[in-house]
Amino acid sequence: MTETSAIVLFSGGQDSTICLAYALSRFDRVETVGFDYAQRHSVELDCRPRIREALQIGFPKWSEKLGQDHMCDVSVLAEISETAMTSETEIEIAENGLPNTFVPGRNLMFLTLAGAIAWRRGISTLVGGMCETDYSGYPDCRRGTMDAQELTLSRGMDRPYQIETPLMWLDKAETWELAHTLGGETLVEIVIEETHTCYLGDREHRHDWGYGCGTCPACELRAKGFEKWRTQVAA
Repeated sequence: MTETSAIVLFSGGQDSTICLAYALSRFDRVETVGFDYAQRHSVELDCRPRIREALQIGFPKWSEKLGQDHMCDVSVLAEISETAMTSETEIEIAENGLPNTFVPGRNLMFLTLAGAIAWRRGISTLVGGMCETDYSGYPDCRRGTMDAQELTLSRGMDRPYQIETPLMWLDKAETWELAHTLGGETLVEIVIEETHTCYLGDREHRHDWGYGCGTCPACELRAKGFEKWRTQVAA
């Protein structure tokens, strides 16, 4: 078991990129895994290699640690769900009180597959950007779900697993601050220019906080957090 290694669930978004930087600052070897679930904002997958390259260029010490990237085709999620994340549907709050961007079983599947890759690679730590502070209410982003999944993976694969969620108790302003703490303005600039968060896949409109439509829930959270962080920094 290689205790000095980790696999980061890496979507190409702001949160997972900051989690990748977090892992690179703490582990000797870091691998990444991405998932193609026929997401509406599949442009995030195009961002992944550019972000990895930018981190390697901007942080030579991290470059030595950054290992293999894995990709998993889980497009079956789009086939078995009806959500605004996997179809051209207007984003709204569903009758169950959750936004219709919630993809049932998504993070559970992601963690199971990441755990299987980790088992093969001799890695026991998974790192994910799940958060229940500034978030859309997704039940599979809560720490309780992570604890249950951690136990399931450990028992189901007969090997101890840890699921680290460095953003779990941070709001979006604190997430921006963590990026700055980990990598200064260089990392903040990578997050702004290279990552993608917008649910609609908009890479045409550039804002101070990055690219996106500016109106979907993901853009609103990102923009609000950026503005709050910049205000605090300037104070």
